[in-house]
Amino acid sequence: MTTITPYLIRAYHQWMEDCELTAHILVDCSNPDAIVPTQFIQDDRIVLNIAASATQSLVLDNNHLSFKARFSGQSIDVFIPIDAILGIYASENGEGMFFESQEKPQKNGKKPSLKLLD
Repeated sequence: MTTITPYLIRAYHQWMEDCELTAHILVDCSNPDAIVPTQFIQDDRIVLNIAASATQSLVLDNNHLSFKARFSGQSIDVFIPIDAILGIYASENGEGMFFESQEKPQKNGKKPSLKLLD
């Protein structure tokens, strides 16, 4: 089944564009398939402006987000798997959504367990 995440990213992005807000995404750069400008990565994360005014050829599909943008004067093709996107928010007011980590469960034979905390 397709995850709901790409649909939420597209919806928030469209809402931000309609409201003339600046959409930013938080990306987990530890994903080996993420292609981002490495000079701006901090603690395996990067924040990218995905507003229409900052990107060219923006693609938001069910598997990835991609676009072209200029960083320090250089044109870079950015590619981000959907599961590497940790959140989308408007820089002006912080409105948006953050997503839970899409980490795959480890195959060590143990089932995950929950603990109730008071």
